[in-house]
Amino acid sequence: MNPAISKKLIYFVPPLLFAIVAGTFFWGLDPDRDPREIPSALIDDPVPDFSLPPIEGTGVPGFSSADLRAGEVSLVNVFASWCFPCRIEHPFLMRIAEEGIAPIYGINYKDTQSKAANWLAEWGNPYVAIGADEKGRATIDWGAYGVPETFVIDRAGVIRYRHVGPLFPEILEETILPLIRSLREK
Repeated sequence: MNPAISKKLIYFVPPLLFAIVAGTFFWGLDPDRDPREIPSALIDDPVPDFSLPPIEGTGVPGFSSADLRAGEVSLVNVFASWCFPCRIEHPFLMRIAEEGIAPIYGINYKDTQSKAANWLAEWGNPYVAIGADEKGRATIDWGAYGVPETFVIDRAGVIRYRHVGPLFPEILEETILPLIRSLREK
């Protein structure tokens, strides 16, 4: 390499690195950016093709992508018995189920069937169907990063919204329930 070029690079690299670090820092401090909002490549795409077996002992069937294309607005909730935030959101899922707001399908992520069945027996079962995703493959196909995650699915089986983390009253009242009502009117 030409010594004159390498000398110029020595002066150019530190300001470039500083600009990258500063840009990342200021992007993270943007007050309009929601750090919980993780973009999903699947929004406005059909649900991925999958078929999951039931969790033995729950009394509900497993399910597949065909169930989500049956003409009903629904929710898909990724959960696990070992997930502490899942316990936080579970009462809100029970409320949705008890009030008949929308059918909820569960994907049990990397859990043993006995632990999942015991957890649901203790906390209640809001799901119309639950798929056992013991290896986590279906969850990855959904683009989920972990548990809990909740997806709103329209009548045609298209993913319209994704919420990462536990559900809370404000996210239900301000985002999910209005979206469900809007999708039902279409």
